[in-house]
Amino acid sequence: MTTAFGVARVNIESSAADRTVELIIFDLDGTLVDSVPDLAQAVNHMLVVQGKDRVSELAVRQWVGNGALRLLKRALTGTMDGEPNAQLLEASRGIFFDAYSKHLCDRSRLYPGVAQVLSQLQADGYRMACVTNKPAAFTLPLLRALHIDGYFEKVVSGDSLAVKKPDPGPLLAVLESLAVSAERTMMVGDSISDYRAAQASGIAVILVTYGYHQGMDLQPLAVHALVDDFTALPTPLGVGASAEIKLSKFR
Repeated sequence: MTTAFGVARVNIESSAADRTVELIIFDLDGTLVDSVPDLAQAVNHMLVVQGKDRVSELAVRQWVGNGALRLLKRALTGTMDGEPNAQLLEASRGIFFDAYSKHLCDRSRLYPGVAQVLSQLQADGYRMACVTNKPAAFTLPLLRALHIDGYFEKVVSGDSLAVKKPDPGPLLAVLESLAVSAERTMMVGDSISDYRAAQASGIAVILVTYGYHQGMDLQPLAVHALVDDFTALPTPLGVGASAEIKLSKFR
């Protein structure tokens, strides 16, 4: 296998630097998968049916990350915290879900290096789970379509529980189900929701900078590491010796 290198900016004061990690929990959209092209297509189909103007893919990139319902509210109001008419929202939900289910993986793609890194992590004996705010009706079909469903022992979707990220509930449910402690777990995500959920769960967190973070500056957050490229994902054993580490783990 071709050697893949990447550079990770590691917080050398992170309390996770000396942890032995057994389980890695991954976010989905914006971390493993760029799903916005298909989400934007479904959003625009819904808007046209409802007699509204189409929006840009860039706008949808700023709106994703807090679940499908919040995405629809943002699309219908054009604001991050808007609340559309309840009947309009419910009708729009049906239109969007139908359109997205039919075109779930037309243009969605894994980010570069994801398949390689997941394969290597599995080969190295790491346990993996996926926790997403995406509805369950879309989560497993998307994982299967991208051929990465077999890597995850546990998958928790946005409607699997009564709560979703940034609530710690989904992460804690994974820990309980797999009988792994927070101290032996690492979260990998792309957004403030991932960060807050991990922090509230006592789980160290790595954030990717290329994902759907709604323009937020991730630098000030107390993360274990920031990575600009998935191939730079710390494994995360033995990191913390330097603020910048060239990883040769994935060969």
